[in-house]
Amino acid sequence: MTNQIILTIDGQQVEAEQGAILLDVARENGIDIPTICFHEATTANALCRICVVEVEGQRVLQPSCIVRAGAGMKVQTRSEKVIRARRTILEMLASTMDLSESTEIQHMMYEYGASSSRFPDAQRRESQVKDDNPMYVRDYSKCLLCWRCVQVCAEDAQYTFAINFDGRGFETQIGTFFDKKIPETSCVLCGQCVAVCPTGALKPKREFLLEQGMSAQEISVLNSGRKKRK
Repeated sequence: MTNQIILTIDGQQVEAEQGAILLDVARENGIDIPTICFHEATTANALCRICVVEVEGQRVLQPSCIVRAGAGMKVQTRSEKVIRARRTILEMLASTMDLSESTEIQHMMYEYGASSSRFPDAQRRESQVKDDNPMYVRDYSKCLLCWRCVQVCAEDAQYTFAINFDGRGFETQIGTFFDKKIPETSCVLCGQCVAVCPTGALKPKREFLLEQGMSAQEISVLNSGRKKRK
């Protein structure tokens, strides 16, 4: 028998199982909370903080992807404090990285009135595209360090451990051990890291080549290793 509790979200009393994650409780009751680093297939880690909510009695905003519901809890998902925090997070992301292929985040910026020019002196995260394997390319100028790719490559799915965080502070980025090329790592080219990437930092090779102007036929010839007929 489950242990049910009552809490309040945005003035609405809802019922939930004791210990359920706030994000899940809100969504089950039709209340939308935006997420970036969270993914159903990975362990929640509360890195991006876009899912923060205001909990009565708590001094700071709480990440709803990891905070558990409690009896009598009063939660606000769109208070002034929450909206301001989300807007600032989006503006900081936009000031330091390329979000051109992240339609979900662009939609969030519009919804929260976030300005991409709020921090004009911010240092941009620039990185050359790494094209070292037949399956996908890596463009870390678009990477927001959500950790999804690392997680599915590790205990959350593949147990391959081909990639991990590299560097410190602002210089942190996703990389391979000893900066080896993908074919020289334990990567099995399963593509799960590409599937969970929210920004286009990891992109299928075929899609990348099409964007570079190659035709589908040229790509097919390239992939098969055959010379194009005259």
